Amino acid sequence: MCLILFSYAVHPEYRLILGANRDEFHERPTAPLGYWDKGFAPMSVLAGRDLRGGGTWMGVSRTGRFAALTNFRDPLTNRNGAPSRGALVRDFLTGRELPFAYLTRIAREGASYNGFNLLVGDQEGLFYYSNRKGCVQAVEPGIHGLSNRFLDSPWPKVERGKVALERVCSNGGVTPEAVLDILADQRRPPEDLLPETGVDPEWERTLSAIFIVSPTYGTRSSSVLFVGNNGEIRFVERTFIPDGDGSRAEGTRWFRFRTGG
Repeated sequence: MCLILFSYAVHPEYRLILGANRDEFHERPTAPLGYWDKGFAPMSVLAGRDLRGGGTWMGVSRTGRFAALTNFRDPLTNRNGAPSRGALVRDFLTGRELPFAYLTRIAREGASYNGFNLLVGDQEGLFYYSNRKGCVQAVEPGIHGLSNRFLDSPWPKVERGKVALERVCSNGGVTPEAVLDILADQRRPPEDLLPETGVDPEWERTLSAIFIVSPTYGTRSSSVLFVGNNGEIRFVERTFIPDGDGSRAEGTRWFRFRTGG
């Protein structure tokens, strides 16, 4: 996952309204959003799956557990052979530890992973940890954005996405389609506003859009998650495949359930 935009504990109907784009190499094998029923308790987790690493980038459980991950962009510190970061999301969703306790334990072993940001939560709270920052923090109510730096680092696409999400959330009729529209934005900011993350300038420009398009790498899926104050969860995933100089939608999957059901 390379961009997560979310409203937490602000909307009168939804505890969490979240939109996220997963950016990945086109050749990396992936299973789309669905219930996991092999190797874990049947129907307990709803998530996509990275078929190479065995983990996932974002998901929810039937009991209302939530987790999502972004990589921290710092190519000079990446190590070959580091454990898969997707396992961090998978293990929280399939486990029983409370969110703060889980992240506190992960913080003790965080140095073994390449850089990451991890959001985990349940019906009681939402917490954030980055192994490049070193402390577990409770997420405060508000509109937040997370890309490949830290929570709310003011990258142009994070700031643009937060403004757009706040606008649609202020409309009493916020819909998954409105959040998907935000995630489809392919505009790139002016060069003087681009962050410097250790990649070459042309690649930095490519990665600066909310929705990324390139011949070998890009936005593979856009996800929208609504968690209602009444326990109802709506999870939508739209997947994309490369199509010439752009991408085209491959399909959209819609799921709806109530926690504990």
